Amino acid sequence: MSDRFKKIFLALSIIVPFLLYCIYYYAGMIKNAPYKFTEFESLTFKYGLDDSLINQYDSKTGNYQYVNDRDSLVKAHVKISKDDLLYLHRKAADLGFWDFPEQIIPSDKTAKTSKSPRYYLEFKYKRKTKHILFDLNYTDDPKLKDAARVLIEQVNRTINDAEDRGRK
Repeated sequence: MSDRFKKIFLALSIIVPFLLYCIYYYAGMIKNAPYKFTEFESLTFKYGLDDSLINQYDSKTGNYQYVNDRDSLVKAHVKISKDDLLYLHRKAADLGFWDFPEQIIPSDKTAKTSKSPRYYLEFKYKRKTKHILFDLNYTDDPKLKDAARVLIEQVNRTINDAEDRGRK
């Protein structure tokens, strides 16, 4: 066997199958990626104490209602820009939102009886929808709690910034 034949054999038996497998694997992942910003439709954000999620925002309609400091319900029309929605989409991807469980709530019964803030967040796309219900008393997985809390805070900050821009 010549030295040149050995190199060709090595390339055909190891490198080529590896490259073909990589192309097959990643092409399928990219083709079936369910959460693309080009397919983004709307964002829904709700929060409140326990099961009373009276504070709500819907990016499709721009309707925003919340209870202010004086316990009165305020209704406003807030439009979030495409750049802000893209930022939130990317932030969700960075924090692993697509892998979060649907409910991030405490498992023990003592935490369920106490009134704590709950947040509902939903990203809606043409082919798929991802939503979570997050309770601030969740203590099972600190990394998951921190990631969910950071995403919720970012969505809330973006909505409030958009409302402030609309007032000016």
